[in-house]
Amino acid sequence: MKIAIAQLNPTIGDITNNAQQIITAAKNADKQDVRLLLTPELSLCGYPPRDLLLYPNFVESMGQELKAIATQLPGNIAVLVGTVEKNLHTTSKGQKPLYNSMALLNGGEIKQVFHKHLLPTYDVFDEDRYFEPGYEANHFTIDEIKIGVSICEDLWNDERFWGKRSYEVNPIEELAQLEVDVIVNLSASPYTVGKQKLREAMLHHAAISYRKPILYANQVGGNDDLVFDGNSVMFNSAGEIVSHAKDFESDLVVMELDQLVSSSLLQKKIPSVDENAFHKADPTPDREEESNQEIFSALVLGVKDYVRKCGFKQAILGLSGGIDSALVAAIASEAIGAKNVLGVLMPSPYSSDHSISDAVDLVNNLGINSQKIEIKKAMEAYDTILEPMFAKTEFGIAEENIQSRIRGNLLMAIANKFGYLLLSTGNKSEMAVGYCTLYGDMNGGLAVIADVPKTIVFKLCRWLNRNQEIIPENIITKPPSAELKPDQKDSDSLPPYEILDDILDRIVCQHQSTAEIVEAGHDTETVSKVIKLVTRAEFKRRQAPPGIKITDRAFGTGWRMPIAKRLPIYEPTKVPS
Repeated sequence: MKIAIAQLNPTIGDITNNAQQIITAAKNADKQDVRLLLTPELSLCGYPPRDLLLYPNFVESMGQELKAIATQLPGNIAVLVGTVEKNLHTTSKGQKPLYNSMALLNGGEIKQVFHKHLLPTYDVFDEDRYFEPGYEANHFTIDEIKIGVSICEDLWNDERFWGKRSYEVNPIEELAQLEVDVIVNLSASPYTVGKQKLREAMLHHAAISYRKPILYANQVGGNDDLVFDGNSVMFNSAGEIVSHAKDFESDLVVMELDQLVSSSLLQKKIPSVDENAFHKADPTPDREEESNQEIFSALVLGVKDYVRKCGFKQAILGLSGGIDSALVAAIASEAIGAKNVLGVLMPSPYSSDHSISDAVDLVNNLGINSQKIEIKKAMEAYDTILEPMFAKTEFGIAEENIQSRIRGNLLMAIANKFGYLLLSTGNKSEMAVGYCTLYGDMNGGLAVIADVPKTIVFKLCRWLNRNQEIIPENIITKPPSAELKPDQKDSDSLPPYEILDDILDRIVCQHQSTAEIVEAGHDTETVSKVIKLVTRAEFKRRQAPPGIKITDRAFGTGWRMPIAKRLPIYEPTKVPS
């Protein structure tokens, strides 16, 4: 018997076209004599549907489309389709109204429906808001093969692997006790740096622990701030990878069931895992190369799908001659084609000659379109209008930010006029400490590198230049500057980015206190300053465009920080003398 994984890229809410993807995948699998086809979690509506689930018609249309799919499948193939089912017991038991489900379609009918047991409510996940957990073990038999069904989070609660249990039950263990022949996991697991390494370690552990083949089917594609990397994989019962789908692409992988059952179940050491080890990339050269490649691929897919799924065809961004806008331009040109990207140069009297020439060199290297708009006259007009109120005051941040807001206004005007998507170019380090201007450089429909720390921006640009110069060398080597006043450099008001990014990682990702950060070797005064900057910038981040998530902790849907707050964990009294 052949089993296949359809690694699909659904558009959230586009139920009809998502259904067609499933049917097409089933027909292609049928040509290879596949008996059972797996699709990802919520493959019919796309993940995460969020508050679309509050609309009854949305859920009802899924039920209707599911029945239609069943009648259009080839006669000899069974398909597991991710869908949403109504909970018929909500009135009497006060339960949530829906289930996150997987439907088995076979012989023109919906044969069985299985419900997800474990509902994540951390980071970007909020499934308990909508779904009731399932309680019955999920399995079915096809051609005398007993298949155990799990859905995404159901896989992530093995106490022996994690050293802890986050939920009361372990659905994978329950399936093993029922003596299923194969365990399948249908997932929509978002990408973060190094996550596939973690997934594979966890799947390997489960396969050798329970002596069962495990098939992991993951969604692929960009949906708002989330990128799904695919990387669907099949493990045999000895914990060996026997088939692997592409990363960041749709794919169909097929395998004979006999190849998934190892004839020599050797005793293997079950690896333990340090959860924190996956927060940072392995520093070895090979891993560094792999990390840069996957981050760039994730950002490219995120832009490509955001543009496509939101109905745009072209994108615009401001080119300052700096490294951030250079990286965003390179990502955009790879994602949607250089001819569909417009870079706008907007020099002011404070712009250096090399910033203009660097931006021109970048345009030529990438082959994108460009325009140059001088903003000196607009700055003078603002000075004239504001002179009565600003008289007898010194030039300061307000005047500096006017330049950024002029640029942001011009970019938005062009985007509106020609139907372009405006890409904002700020990085995570800037977003963290507020070194960005509301209604200026923060303008845009998508913040491409808002989850990429400045140190990683430099690494990505050097990696892009590994075979030929794409990012002009001077952009990489010159000191970073906003160029909003004469001879300005980022280092005038911020610590070196290597120091800043480590402190930010400890605050944002590791949730360390002032004392812990200082004990790690950082200067008390610097730590206190960075903490204040991060806290004060919360109102800016709340108004930022969505940013593509690549780290474990992004300033996006998983960041739920109040704006008006006090932070006792960062009180100076906690800093050791």
